[in-house]
Amino acid sequence: MYHYFQLNKDEFMEHYHKRSNVESTNAAIKRKFGKTLKSKNQIAQVNELLAKIIAYNLTVVIHEMYENGIEPNFIHL
Repeated sequence: MYHYFQLNKDEFMEHYHKRSNVESTNAAIKRKFGKTLKSKNQIAQVNELLAKIIAYNLTVVIHEMYENGIEPNFIHL
């Protein structure tokens, strides 16, 4: 791996940064919503995890809206 890293630093760092971003996001979700799932059933656990991910994504969007002064514009059809 050391030789691979030395010969392909750009490719290695591209993959490393993707992994780093995923790990940072997982840690943020656990900090905000807890480390455990409450559901016992596997299907319910998957749904609970997906709900946590959606909730986290919404918090990130709302945070960025306030940080950048973006006003939501909801169009009624």
